[in-house]
Amino acid sequence: MTTAMTNPMTTRPSPDDSGRVRTLAQPAGFGQDVTSVAARALRQILRDPEAVIPSLFVGVFFYAVQVGVLQDLVMASSPAGLDFKAFLLPMGIVFAITGVSRAAALVTDIQSGYFDRLLVTPIRRTALLLGLMIADLVLVLVLASLVSVAGLLFGVRFVTGPLGFISFLALCALWGLAFAGFPYAVALRTGNPAAVNASFLLFMPFAFLSTAFVPRDAMTGWMAEIVQYNPVTYLLEALRALLMVGWDGPVLAQGIGAVGAVFVVTLTLSALALRGRVSRA
Repeated sequence: MTTAMTNPMTTRPSPDDSGRVRTLAQPAGFGQDVTSVAARALRQILRDPEAVIPSLFVGVFFYAVQVGVLQDLVMASSPAGLDFKAFLLPMGIVFAITGVSRAAALVTDIQSGYFDRLLVTPIRRTALLLGLMIADLVLVLVLASLVSVAGLLFGVRFVTGPLGFISFLALCALWGLAFAGFPYAVALRTGNPAAVNASFLLFMPFAFLSTAFVPRDAMTGWMAEIVQYNPVTYLLEALRALLMVGWDGPVLAQGIGAVGAVFVVTLTLSALALRGRVSRA
């Protein structure tokens, strides 16, 4: 049988023993691998809207309810001129986008054997994770935009204008991706849907031990102390600066730095879990 020399970036025909021409499959580029995984994940999202609607409902519901319940109470103990509807909007968005990921779909692929079949193809292993995260990025941006529309309907306005709104969404997207590393790490490590669903509980201390519902100045005792070590506190303060204050450089830098630190940790955990899953497969 004649063996043809092939360029790793091309596909060249080669005759088999019967004389027919066969095509030697070659690896696609890394970008194509990521795009293929992301496109499949986005198609799954469109076919499975019931997996998205609850996140949107939670964000809008918490925002509307907390405005109605806490507005008079917080305004009584807060500085004059505080726009509590604007203050709470980042909380509603964070509740909507945190934990949103394709980790549950990844578990399904693992249990069905589809993930293992992907591993016998020339696809880059990191593309299996990055493609899903790109789909998550699109979904997070959509959710953050929709909850922001709810805030606009309540009369909230961005003092930083359109550019501030874009920056606002970008920071929300960074947080959504940062936290998504947790369920991906759990999915790849365990392949267990119950464990992936339980990973959302990690968000509880992030959310409730922060300035999600009341300003830091209104807190006392141990709560006032512990919120200083919560990255969500700095995320919320940066989002509120874009919304209510303006381009406050130090506050924005702290928010980006805190979320970036979480992103590095979770991305490392998910990458290590992917490596472990690949080695076991």
